Amino acid sequence: MPAYVVMIKEHTHDTDEMERYSEKAKAAREGHDPEPLAFYGDFKVLEGSAMEGAVILRFPDMAAARAWYESPAYQEARQHRFQGADYRVFIVDGIEGV
Repeated sequence: MPAYVVMIKEHTHDTDEMERYSEKAKAAREGHDPEPLAFYGDFKVLEGSAMEGAVILRFPDMAAARAWYESPAYQEARQHRFQGADYRVFIVDGIEGV
């Protein structure tokens, strides 16, 4: 069953840290092959609080999504994201055959 990592950027504090995060996060995707379904494109908030952008990554299953998120390379990148912006991040199971 596919799994999706959803990252919602709420507020940027430090653009330099976000640039470092972007470089390291890109490198951390190597070998994990997530499929980007949304990547900071145009959006419209229909309900809830304001946000600056969102990313949705599709993985083959929950184990693959967690392996990427918990990888040493992404954990290193994540530290820059923590310093650069406020995010909500979660992993959710998908539905097969949809």
